[in-house]
Amino acid sequence: DPNAPPPLDDDDDSTPDNPPPEQPAESDSIVDDLKNAATAPPPPTDGIAVGQGKLNEKDDRTMGLLAHLLGGFTWFVGPLVIWLIKKEESPFVNDQGKEALNFQILITISYVVCMIGMAIPFVQCVFAIAIFAVPIVGLIFAILGGVEANKGVVYRYPFNLRLIS
Repeated sequence: DPNAPPPLDDDDDSTPDNPPPEQPAESDSIVDDLKNAATAPPPPTDGIAVGQGKLNEKDDRTMGLLAHLLGGFTWFVGPLVIWLIKKEESPFVNDQGKEALNFQILITISYVVCMIGMAIPFVQCVFAIAIFAVPIVGLIFAILGGVEANKGVVYRYPFNLRLIS
């Protein structure tokens, strides 16, 4: 039959007239980077303990505590300052500073999304509730992280966006 369609071949779509679709690069957008950071597994905790660097155990615990607690009150600024100042002096403070910084970046992004969402009709009430819940959740987890770091325990937030690695 001259009007019959050509047979379909599902095995190979690449012909001279129909090249295979291009595969996107691993990270060619900010969205891809955020997806990778959101799904990244937590960094390993083995080998990280207090007193391994230039700081003594008490100072390690105190700086870890401050990295988490300052995040609860200053968002990402406090953990950033602690991490930048003490990261070379202690593996424990380096790890806990990055963990707290990443979490506070996530909290900041969440807060900004809530602020933008408040401008969307019909869902304003959801974002109005979330805009109050996000900082409270951030503060609660910052306190929990600070308590654990003060015990000398390597703390991992239950959810985190790992942008700083």
